[in-house]
Amino acid sequence: MDRFESVNREKKNLITVKNVSRVFPVPGGEFRALNDISVEIPQGTFVILKGRSGSGKTTLMNLIGTLDDPTEGEIFYDGRKIGELSERERENLRRREFGFVFQSVSLIPSLSVQQNVEFSMRLAGEKNEKTLSSRAQECLKLVGLLGRKEHMPSELSGGEQQRVAIAKALAPRPRLLLADEPTAELDSAMAAAVTELFQKMSEQEGVTVLMTTHDAGLMGAAQMLIELENGEQING
Repeated sequence: MDRFESVNREKKNLITVKNVSRVFPVPGGEFRALNDISVEIPQGTFVILKGRSGSGKTTLMNLIGTLDDPTEGEIFYDGRKIGELSERERENLRRREFGFVFQSVSLIPSLSVQQNVEFSMRLAGEKNEKTLSSRAQECLKLVGLLGRKEHMPSELSGGEQQRVAIAKALAPRPRLLLADEPTAELDSAMAAAVTELFQKMSEQEGVTVLMTTHDAGLMGAAQMLIELENGEQING
């Protein structure tokens, strides 16, 4: 089956974090951003990583997303120890199996909405123009922006641009989507809509979604909640 076709994946742990700590050197000593974190995240789960600014949320997300390495402990992705992967293998994961959505929207201003979504699939290796177009439109329909597919990013509101960024991340059918404070700049109604969209992606696409937020109003949407405080794990 083509990687861009829908597949039914069994519910197993996609991410396993074992006794992970991350320490950064600072003048006169060290700063422990994470301390002995352990968590298991099943495939297809919508997870919210909760905590105030400085709690370690982004640090943990960067470790899971292969953008950084733990000082202590191990992280496994689909049974593979991330620390043993080469940089090329990590890059392939980020292109083909991971999707990223950040607080700051990173759309290419010279490309249309649909072209932006297609671009992420091209990076993942898809070359068939028919597949690119149909999948991009499918994702834009999912985020409610199919009617804006020919528009340029500058013609969209901030909330619409964020939804395009989500469609772009979703288009290559990632197994894991990492969303770091994606609702921070949105009003409460749009934040709820984006969170509901992540729920839909988890349910309909089988994507494991890990989203960081400090917005207490969004917590009820999660299937799993992991709370951090000063680098310590409160629950999860």
